[in-house]
Amino acid sequence: PPLLLESDPRGRRNTRRIIMASGIKDKVAILGMGCSAFGERWNDNAEDLIVEAFVEAIEDAGIDKSQIDAAWFGTGIEEQHVGKSAVPLSMALRLPNIPVTRVENYCASGSEAFRGAVYAVASGAADIAMAVGVEKLKDTGYGGLPQRGRGSVNDMFWANASAPGSFAQLATAYRAKHNVEAKDLKRAMAHISVKSHDNGSRNPKAHLRNKIDEDKVMNAPMIAEPLGLFDCCGVSDGSAVAIVTTPEIAKSLGKKDLVTVKAMQLSASNGREAQHNSWDGSHFVTTRAAAKRAYQEAGITKPREQVSLFEVHDCFSITELVTMEDLFISDEGRAVHDIMDGFYDADGKIPCQIDGGLKCFGHPIGASGLRMIYEMYLQMNGRAGERQRSEEPVFGMTHNLGGFPHQNICSLTIVGKEGA
Repeated sequence: PPLLLESDPRGRRNTRRIIMASGIKDKVAILGMGCSAFGERWNDNAEDLIVEAFVEAIEDAGIDKSQIDAAWFGTGIEEQHVGKSAVPLSMALRLPNIPVTRVENYCASGSEAFRGAVYAVASGAADIAMAVGVEKLKDTGYGGLPQRGRGSVNDMFWANASAPGSFAQLATAYRAKHNVEAKDLKRAMAHISVKSHDNGSRNPKAHLRNKIDEDKVMNAPMIAEPLGLFDCCGVSDGSAVAIVTTPEIAKSLGKKDLVTVKAMQLSASNGREAQHNSWDGSHFVTTRAAAKRAYQEAGITKPREQVSLFEVHDCFSITELVTMEDLFISDEGRAVHDIMDGFYDADGKIPCQIDGGLKCFGHPIGASGLRMIYEMYLQMNGRAGERQRSEEPVFGMTHNLGGFPHQNICSLTIVGKEGA
């Protein structure tokens, strides 16, 4: 542990005191949040989407933008819409020349923006801070992530790798390790997709609001075996915003029943998965590492009993399945059974993707992490409309993953009512 040298009151000698990180539990409250409609927003540019989400957030917070001390701006593929700096955010919102920092961490860029804002408030560097995430991808013409340029060294950036192919390998590794029949895994993944579409159908801001059935999923075109069309999320246009402050300031502004941040943890691959054969390819090393720290920070000892809601990074249906084991909710090799038993359905014990998830709410890369927190915030405040959980949520957890199974960033956030 870090040590701090101090002089004793008489100044005669140095003494040692152990200084331990105490975490950020209940040090930061969410003052307001906003989220644009996600989808194919052909008539809007990135700035329009930012403004749409910001207007909702600033009205919800009940403050003027002049009261914001600093902002963090998350966007994953800046070449497509906003450029490489934070200036587009400051200009779009006419912020009063405050510090604005652009961050990027693959698909976890939105959570990274939130982490910056939360840490600024928790440290005392800012009284009120803002996190913004945006992505405008449908104009690129690609159903998934836009392709990189050809004819240069960039060709080797992700050599011989694709997102569907990499996550298909995750599925086959999981199946082999846990001796799961191919048909059983496929059926569980189909249940995940059907569930997410059903949840998304009740969300007015979701990109995809069409219900589907298991037969449609099972008979869909194959993308990368065993992942079919409905096992894969596409990309969207959209933006989300969070404004955070201390609980004391929130209360002074008249806020009650505060939603506070209980934990924020991030874990990055260190090469073990891609460069060492100790990893069997069936799980996310980073998720397990971050989850242990997040539960400890939040004071959660029995997550399967204590966590009320999950939003996880369901870029593919297999990702959601594996993640529920990596978050220590389902036992290893048992997520298939929990899924088929309806444990994660909207009316199940712990709903997962109650807003439709990446699969149906949509996946604008830089906004997704904040969108997940937005849903938790609405649920905690009883403002989720048709999809509102009848049982009052206590803890809500979001899992935002960027990259591939063998090389990724995992960002976890736990929120809940103050004092929980």
